Amino acid sequence: MKLISIPTENFKLDGGAMFGVVPKVLWQKVYPADDNNLCNWSMRCLLVDDGERKILIDTGIGYKQDHKFLRHYYLNGDDTLIKSLNKNGYSVDDITDVVHTHLHFDHCGGTIKYDKDNKLVPTFPNANLWVSKAQWETATKPNRREKASFLKENIMPMQELGKLKLIEEETELFPNFHIRFFNGHTAGQVVPYINYNGKWLIYGADIFPAAAHIPAPYIMGYDMWAEKTLDERNNFYKEAIEKNYTIFFEHDYYNECCSLKQTAKGVVVDKTFTLEEFLK
Repeated sequence: MKLISIPTENFKLDGGAMFGVVPKVLWQKVYPADDNNLCNWSMRCLLVDDGERKILIDTGIGYKQDHKFLRHYYLNGDDTLIKSLNKNGYSVDDITDVVHTHLHFDHCGGTIKYDKDNKLVPTFPNANLWVSKAQWETATKPNRREKASFLKENIMPMQELGKLKLIEEETELFPNFHIRFFNGHTAGQVVPYINYNGKWLIYGADIFPAAAHIPAPYIMGYDMWAEKTLDERNNFYKEAIEKNYTIFFEHDYYNECCSLKQTAKGVVVDKTFTLEEFLK
């Protein structure tokens, strides 16, 4: 099995929104903001090549949105989804499966693109597009608070083009590739658990956007049900400490991975390191 970090663009979001009720005087010690209170965040995907399948987890913000939409997010950095795949020796035709943690625009925008005739088509023509059933139902019939994060041009073509595969229960989706559901951020968020030679790599998605979110109360203002997120994190920590899980961060601009440790004040980051260091 090969695990490959696939960086796409970075974007900026308000620090207060990203840390919810935690005061800035605390969160700015672990994650810096600029003069406008904006923090820089990655949109880091993960490619899992098991020899049979090339599985891409999430696809970033994509290239469909216009300037009016994107101007609020200050895209930056030299990486793109396609450039990062090509750099590692893969083309869009190689991808067999795209597993979406959820369908907010910064996680699935790269899955569908406009072709030369301005028609919406799959970016990965040979791939099945996996989404949890609960998330699909939420995204296609969104609540008022979450509606702005679900863009029809990102979502509906998955079904219309016959690529959609719904996940109805937690399972081993592929060999050594397990998925679990976390519902605090959004209903049916998929979190992949990957067994790499006996070591577990957990794709943090939006249950753990960054190492700075490891303290249990550091919950995003974007989470639909913060109390549920808190419970999910505390349940995760116990298992993570026992099994020595490594978390791979989708949104942490500064860190790719971390391990955890138990302290008298709760679970905290033990060490931060790169994916390459995890693989050794």
